[in-house]
Amino acid sequence: MENLTHSWPAEADNILPDLVDLRRAIHREPELGLQNPKTLAKIKDALAGLPLEFREGPSTTGLVATLRGPANGRTVLLRGDMDALPLVEDTGLDFTSETSGAMHACGHDTHVAMLVGAAKLLCAARDRLPGTVQFMFQPGEEGHHGARFMLGDGLIDPLPDAAFALHIMPNAPHGVFAGRAGPLLASSDVLSITVKGAGGHASMPHDAIDPIPVACSIVTAIQTMVTRRVSVFDPAVITIAKIAAGTTNNIIPETAELLGTIRTLSPHRRAAVAAELKRLAPAIAEAHGCTAEVEIVEGFPVTVCDSRAAAFGQRVVEETFGEAAWLTMDHPVMGAEDFAYVLEKVPGAMFWLGASHEGSDWRSCCGLHSNRMVLDEKVMARGAALHAALAERFLNEGFG
Repeated sequence: MENLTHSWPAEADNILPDLVDLRRAIHREPELGLQNPKTLAKIKDALAGLPLEFREGPSTTGLVATLRGPANGRTVLLRGDMDALPLVEDTGLDFTSETSGAMHACGHDTHVAMLVGAAKLLCAARDRLPGTVQFMFQPGEEGHHGARFMLGDGLIDPLPDAAFALHIMPNAPHGVFAGRAGPLLASSDVLSITVKGAGGHASMPHDAIDPIPVACSIVTAIQTMVTRRVSVFDPAVITIAKIAAGTTNNIIPETAELLGTIRTLSPHRRAAVAAELKRLAPAIAEAHGCTAEVEIVEGFPVTVCDSRAAAFGQRVVEETFGEAAWLTMDHPVMGAEDFAYVLEKVPGAMFWLGASHEGSDWRSCCGLHSNRMVLDEKVMARGAALHAALAERFLNEGFG
């Protein structure tokens, strides 16, 4: 069988300086949410002159750039997210964020640069592509459901035959790709519970109904629920991250509020946990003379990698970069990703790319969402090369 992937790393190395420049320009001007017009303009400038068709939708500043090969065959989608996080950067980089309260602390600037790199590589090889490549530049990944909006706007309609995404990991071995079949990342839902009692004077709690100890009982009961009602083979993680009640030291408040997150690895567990929480909290509150309102706002679904796509990705990585460049993950990560919306409709996979500095102790590096996160930009060439290799190989062979 002809090796379709052998030249991509060398070709990607040649364009690495351009990718670094683009990444740094995006890093200097991070944007939040669904509207990233400055980032979009930089992407369009970087893609100018390439044989691409652009599609944009009304809900976001997302862009799908389509490359059509000379033959009508399969279609493959490659995705990179665009938005930043609401953080104050503390990296000391020469190209540090110039936007107050925003920072690319999740590597989306590198994701854009790698996807632009892949577009350049594949456009140069257009004559040998027996199908179509869609480059999905997506805003609003950080909790804003950008992929769902782009799907709703019909930007990737008709759907492709496969979809792939890369996500950098700054505290992982340099240049190593990782993935797994099945759940890769968890669903993520927001949990809020409002416990209502009766306020009063702190010196006379018997004349009031104090919601604070009731709220604390609910927190403890939730942890017991997880260990006793949830199978370890289909897990859930429930974290109460905020408790708010009261105004001063001598007043029993009327309400106490709990705020947290629910993470699960299957739709069944997600639904079961929600039902259990809606039963548990009101029952505990009622036992103490209070009421409890439970609200669960659904976030991203579980990111599930198709087994064929995961195995395909491993083969392409090993044949392009060698067997040492691949790591099969033992278990999922309990973070969440809105590429899950694409994978609900299209068979595909997401892979991690270790971006620690070469030769460093990757275990000591700051992780994703840290305002001190830094990475080795050299890995962007690997990411662009893998995007291109995945696309070309899939168009020629499918999942194989």
